[in-house]
Amino acid sequence: MQLEANLPKFQAKNAQVIALAVQSQDRAKVSAQAAQATYPFLADPDHQVADAYTVYNLLGDGVATPSVFIINKTGQIVWSYISQDANDRPSSDTILANLP
Repeated sequence: MQLEANLPKFQAKNAQVIALAVQSQDRAKVSAQAAQATYPFLADPDHQVADAYTVYNLLGDGVATPSVFIINKTGQIVWSYISQDANDRPSSDTILANLP
């Protein structure tokens, strides 16, 4: 909900918020609805993207560890935050402060 509430701040900085869930497309839709997300909520059922970013099953729970990646226009990761537990998430202000 914090991302959704701060979406105008991200848009003002020309940043695109995208969520990725290690779930089927149907489950990702349910998750997006539960989060009341208007930003894209993508499914990664085979965890290929989570594996590529090396965040799959870091906590031994069979899902992607909550993470944030800021990727610039040339495709480089310029900042990242990988959670230490399921409730460890950076604030929107922290993410915004790290935007290029």
